[in-house]
Amino acid sequence: MTQTLVGQQPTDSQELARRVRSHPFVDGPTRKLVRSWIQHDPPPQHIPWTPLAKPLGDCRVALVSSAGIARHDQPPFDQELERRDPWWSDQSWRPIPADTTQADVGIYHLHIDPRFGQHDLDCVLPLRRLQELAADGLVGQVAATHYSFMGYILHPRELLSSTVAARMAEEAVDVAVLVPV
Repeated sequence: MTQTLVGQQPTDSQELARRVRSHPFVDGPTRKLVRSWIQHDPPPQHIPWTPLAKPLGDCRVALVSSAGIARHDQPPFDQELERRDPWWSDQSWRPIPADTTQADVGIYHLHIDPRFGQHDLDCVLPLRRLQELAADGLVGQVAATHYSFMGYILHPRELLSSTVAARMAEEAVDVAVLVPV
């Protein structure tokens, strides 16, 4: 397997497919399909990384999980869509208030084993750990709202056009931590 050094950028999608082996454990037809998608996707774009304007200890932090977490008072993620077409998943998202507990949520995602998150919510949405970091002064504040979506979205156009970033800006969130599952 070819390794890529941190900071190196592949020059095109074929080079990316050669360097990144993100699909070595799937069957042959699936591997071929994934490789064809990589070759037909638009070329990677510049990511506008933004350095923190203030110390992390002064920042308000929100979590964004790809585990398909929904509170019991919210509609669950559409697993029937995922069952009918395992290449497509629900592109909606759910706001998760900071005081949410294990008993308040369900995990709705067929591409992951939900038992870990059902046993310990911090595996998929580390709210308690974030609250501990804030109590210790390592982060400034825990955001009032965190977010979850269903991972395994191969073409996230709808999700990317959502209002999650605007809502974070309204709540003065300085840092969003992605919790990929």
